[in-house]
Amino acid sequence: MSKSLYIVKIGGNVIDNPDACARFLSDFASLDGLKILVHGGGKVATQIAARLQIETEMVEGRRITDKPMLDVVTMVYGGLVNKNLVAQLQALKCNAIGLTGADGGIIRSVKRPVKTVDYGFVGDIEEVNEKQIAALLGSNLIPVIAPLTYSDEGLLLNTNADTIASATAVAMGREYDVTLVYCFEKKGVLSDPENDDSVISSLTPESYESYKSTGVIYKGMIPKLDGAFAALHDGVKRVSICHADDLLLSAKSAAGTTITL
Repeated sequence: MSKSLYIVKIGGNVIDNPDACARFLSDFASLDGLKILVHGGGKVATQIAARLQIETEMVEGRRITDKPMLDVVTMVYGGLVNKNLVAQLQALKCNAIGLTGADGGIIRSVKRPVKTVDYGFVGDIEEVNEKQIAALLGSNLIPVIAPLTYSDEGLLLNTNADTIASATAVAMGREYDVTLVYCFEKKGVLSDPENDDSVISSLTPESYESYKSTGVIYKGMIPKLDGAFAALHDGVKRVSICHADDLLLSAKSAAGTTITL
């Protein structure tokens, strides 16, 4: 029988809030069994870029990563944010290890080709090295993965954290019973963005298409949900989206939005 594994992705808005982040990490630490944390970058990269007089350019919610911005996100995501999360988990008696995709060659990408938009140094995932990640888990380490991957040419590439979580869940699902949980500042997927209590308790592919066509689900939620459904199609046991404060409840299907096929 396969071992259970939680893969939890935490959004940037929670990372930006020290109290919310501390509550979330306490809950993450108390999850039983094997676990992996994937984190976003938050607003820190934008703030530090502004201090360095580097302009932040976004297209449809996605960051354009030119060389100066790549330097910033490498420092912030792979350094400042990642190591602070690791340090806080150590204080909670979680033996965490902070990683980018380049460390141990765990996540390899290709630089996104230019179509209508040149996103710069942004990576599209080619391969997740599940055996290397499994070796870390087998050494009683908790991987904390920053949203950076690497290419065969030796480039570091800014990579969507939701996509990293989904791709890692699929790869690890070959050896583990994986539960994938996306945590952020909302209680789940909402039918009314202005009403935090309008949580859609369950989403199927059919209802998802309906909500997209009517504009209820839009922008940044679409790649998150695309990844969630793709993960289920590719063998992940369960996927949910919830408020960061509801991680423990969501892990037991008692909160947030459950994604089903």
